[in-house]
Amino acid sequence: MSYYNDRDDYSKRRPHFFAIIVVTLISALLGGVIAVALVPSIYGNKQPAPTNQVVLNGGTTTPIIKTEGVTNFPVAQIAKATGPAVVGIANFQSKGTLFGGGGLTEIGSGSGFIVDSQHGYIVTNNHVVEGAEKIVVSLADGRNINAKLVGADDRTDLAVVQIADTQGLTATQQGDSTKLQVGEPVVAIGNPGGQEFARSVTTGVVSATNRILDIPGEASFNLIQTDAAINPGNSGGPLVNYQGQVIGINSAKNQEAGFEGMGFAIPISDALPTIKQLIEKGYASHPGLNVQIDPRYTAEYASQRGWPAGAYVSKVTLGGPADRAGIIAGDVLTKLNNKEIKSSLELTHELFKYNPGDKVTVTIYRNNKTQDVSVTLTEIKPQ
Repeated sequence: MSYYNDRDDYSKRRPHFFAIIVVTLISALLGGVIAVALVPSIYGNKQPAPTNQVVLNGGTTTPIIKTEGVTNFPVAQIAKATGPAVVGIANFQSKGTLFGGGGLTEIGSGSGFIVDSQHGYIVTNNHVVEGAEKIVVSLADGRNINAKLVGADDRTDLAVVQIADTQGLTATQQGDSTKLQVGEPVVAIGNPGGQEFARSVTTGVVSATNRILDIPGEASFNLIQTDAAINPGNSGGPLVNYQGQVIGINSAKNQEAGFEGMGFAIPISDALPTIKQLIEKGYASHPGLNVQIDPRYTAEYASQRGWPAGAYVSKVTLGGPADRAGIIAGDVLTKLNNKEIKSSLELTHELFKYNPGDKVTVTIYRNNKTQDVSVTLTEIKPQ
């Protein structure tokens, strides 16, 4: 299948195993060697990490939609209540001209939603703001305000920006995505195509849960699948439940010819720990093995050699947890706590279910034999 990570057409990803990842919103390529110990990008427009503690839902928030006695899906009420908390986000970068000039140019746009109206915190996707030298937030009341990047994390495709002018802001209510049921009605709100179609509302249902896409960032989560229309520009916008609560962050869609109504959102309950880290520390840390994985090791490559599918270790950090456990370059990691691993992204996906300091059992393939080793996960943070 072919997926849009809802990124601009100026930036494209190369194929990742069987999936053709087509980029349609606004980021630079996140490709390159995919490693569990991936070194994070240096984000433009980055500000010093804030010292205050995160207070999500601080200040004025959107109301909870009353559903008692309601037989029809209250789309109009949800759009009216949640719409003011949805914003547009424009990414400006320096672009040279044929005549030698330069200057900041809007190279893409996406969506976001306010999570703290008191402090002006706004959640979006990392790929919406990646590489930005200037970020402009467009509010429902017509104001366009410069924003600073509080923190961004390419491993989870999440980012937080902040605006200083908090007058009249309204924050969203966060729901519980762990309680979602297939068939439950949802609303997607965002800016497909930019400000011309700001705060467009589409409706649908939860088509499935626990979906995994072979896309860096999104591969870290069990995603929500929805048939609510997700278009370029919707990235970073909220997926909202029947009560008007945010239960997902719209991030990608299946764009393969012949397929319709297959959008994907990061579950809000899974995203909140990273969002809080970004606000509190300006960065997010994750569990890791301190190994580098070679993405060229595909299932086809392994099958041709009679080896199992998995994550091929190309390098082990000296003194790191994998090194201490006896893992060496050339090993193929095939399971994590007995959960099968078939690619580097699946390894990342499984690792992100744990915390730094957790002890896990890793199954490795070496010299035509498999063995289990115990590894204490380390903390991987930006450098």
